[in-house]
Amino acid sequence: MNYILAILLPPLSIVFAGRPFLAIVVFLIWVPALLFSGGLTHPMFILLAWFIIFQAATARARRD
Repeated sequence: MNYILAILLPPLSIVFAGRPFLAIVVFLIWVPALLFSGGLTHPMFILLAWFIIFQAATARARRD
């Protein structure tokens, strides 16, 4: 479910992955990037969110 959310709202999915400070930084970069590039940079933020979600899931699996 978090991967689908990463497609629509990458900063929110980063919050759900457990990285709230990084989500704030990404949000502050994401909004102007969407406005000035017309959405061309959105895939970059999707990939960033997917990487962070995968990293959090891997770390959680190693702890268990």
